[in-house]
Amino acid sequence: EEHGIGPVPGGSLYPALLRLERLGHLRAEWRAGQGGPGRKYYALTSAGRAALDEQRAAWRRFAGRVEHVLAGVAA
Repeated sequence: EEHGIGPVPGGSLYPALLRLERLGHLRAEWRAGQGGPGRKYYALTSAGRAALDEQRAAWRRFAGRVEHVLAGVAA
């Protein structure tokens, strides 16, 4: 949300995190809470970093193509 993409509902976020964990892209660790329940912390694995790099490149190609189309519409 702080980056301007709006709030991400827990009903969307946690299934996505679980899917990425099952794919081996994330590792999870439970840590004791300070005065409350424990929390699950996530970190990228090396496979996750590689997948992120691939998806980042794919997104940039896609965004570039969309920009090209939009530039043609605006002309």
